[in-house]
Amino acid sequence: MPYVTPEQIERAKQMDLLTYLQYYEPQELVRFSGNVYTTRTHDSLKISNGKWCWWSRNIGGRSALDYLIKVRGMTLPEAVLQIDGQAAVMPPVSQKVQEPSEPKKLLLPEKNENNDRIIAYLMGRGIHRDIIGYCIQTGRLYESRDYHNAVFIGFDRHGVSKYATLRGTFGKRFMGEVNGSNKHFSFSIPARNECSKLHLFESAIDLLSYGTLELLSGRNWRQENCLSLAGIYMPKKIIEESTPPAALMQYLKDFPQIKEIALHLDNDTAGQLAAKTIKTILPPIYTVSDEPPKRGKDYNDYLRIVLRIRQPHERELL
Repeated sequence: MPYVTPEQIERAKQMDLLTYLQYYEPQELVRFSGNVYTTRTHDSLKISNGKWCWWSRNIGGRSALDYLIKVRGMTLPEAVLQIDGQAAVMPPVSQKVQEPSEPKKLLLPEKNENNDRIIAYLMGRGIHRDIIGYCIQTGRLYESRDYHNAVFIGFDRHGVSKYATLRGTFGKRFMGEVNGSNKHFSFSIPARNECSKLHLFESAIDLLSYGTLELLSGRNWRQENCLSLAGIYMPKKIIEESTPPAALMQYLKDFPQIKEIALHLDNDTAGQLAAKTIKTILPPIYTVSDEPPKRGKDYNDYLRIVLRIRQPHERELL
């Protein structure tokens, strides 16, 4: 086993994959679109914004060192010597002129031939089958081929997919964003008819849980607009200096008829702070109410509590 020093390891960690391939294996590098690249050997491996992800294997990283170990199968010493040796022969020179940046392309994972696993997963969390079916039929939800993740899609006003978040359906808890996602366009379900009210949630599953509660209560679950945020909203320490969530501001821009906003954020410290901040910094033209779940940490917790209380009759409806 070759020996490498801590200094060599540290130097190797500093080199990103795009730089490594550009200078030492240019024949392996293929431009996919804009500033996104792939490789000739693995076309499902995408490189952009200083990161790389091998979608067919659901692994990724930042550095060339990660790539040589995880993709090429090298040991740590072998990978370090590969990078360090190449750099010693031909040190990379930083490029002073950057190419103009192009809009990021959403790199959606391939669809599975069916959606059986995500349907079972979401129904197991209490989501009504009719709501799952609506999301699948409208292209807002599908099952990925390789890892059977639930893929929740966000669209712009013209129906073009701009954002996607992943949720694992078995084993360890897994959540993540698809490469190229634009946080201004997170998962949402608009009202069936024009409506001035918007319901805001932290996650897509909380949104679907709220819809299920509305449906089970005999109300029209698509009577009002529903939007989930692209992750937990983290305001600044000084509330007045905070900026509202990008997804919320984009939605209000796209649907100017909205004047009333109901916040259904989590029942924890972060959720309460986020709700307080949004109420404080939104313009006074909006009427904002704080409506966290009555019980449980979030709306999916609350839904499952309600379903346990109403067994067995209500479970037969799902």
